[in-house]
Amino acid sequence: MRNWHALRVAGGLKYVPSMKLHLVQLDSVWENPRASFTQVERLLSANPPPAGALVVLPEMFATGFSLDLTKTCAGAALETEDFLAVMARQYSVTVLGGITRPGTGGKGRNEAVVVSPDGWVVARYLKQRPFSGGREDLAHERGGEAVIFEWDGMRVCPLICYDLRFPEVFRAGLRLGAEMFVVIAAWPKTRIEHWVTLLRARAIENQAIVVGVNCTGHEHEHEYCGRSLVVDPHGNVVADAGETERVLAAEISSSAASEWREQFPAVQDFLRWST
Repeated sequence: MRNWHALRVAGGLKYVPSMKLHLVQLDSVWENPRASFTQVERLLSANPPPAGALVVLPEMFATGFSLDLTKTCAGAALETEDFLAVMARQYSVTVLGGITRPGTGGKGRNEAVVVSPDGWVVARYLKQRPFSGGREDLAHERGGEAVIFEWDGMRVCPLICYDLRFPEVFRAGLRLGAEMFVVIAAWPKTRIEHWVTLLRARAIENQAIVVGVNCTGHEHEHEYCGRSLVVDPHGNVVADAGETERVLAAEISSSAASEWREQFPAVQDFLRWST
């Protein structure tokens, strides 16, 4: 059954379909997929998502942001996609999570994978901007195109971490009809204000809902502090997970992006003038 959300408009309340988000702000266990799977199971068991929700996990959630392909693309790490499918079927939800798998030329693939409630992969996105500052470009292949999937009638574009700094990557998703962007990340604490600011900026300039899901805790040489966010098309932060490991449940209006785009034609003008 679809839920409904009340919006206050001139003349009273307007009821529009609402959609449920479950953001898993995880403290991954470094290079230990099975231990990370256990963490996710524990968090979702304590905070079960409703059927039909979108459950989102961070970039490379099973291993942390390791560039050791013998740890991220072998052994239990190869079970990560199957684990996402199990979670999707168990809770009857759509799951979006970051995985790493073997690529070509001795490199890995840092991907966002989307699994439907029946356990099938419905979208697979390869990170377009590997983080050269951390030498990720030497370990992982670079993606070349945006991907869209449909969730309960909404067109959603998944992106990964460093992609957030490149507005043209979002524009490519916008051209495919994206109304919501989901950015999964391993974004360090030292640059967390950039994360917050850029998520809000991408929402404003694309008149879209933007969801950012980050990890938390200490990992090898880095410290993370979460701040997973849901941002509305006006750039307002409507949900903030804070800094600790947790599941953030949030609700969004399915028509928020389309209604604002109708009122203010910035996206229409971008599409008209960029063709």
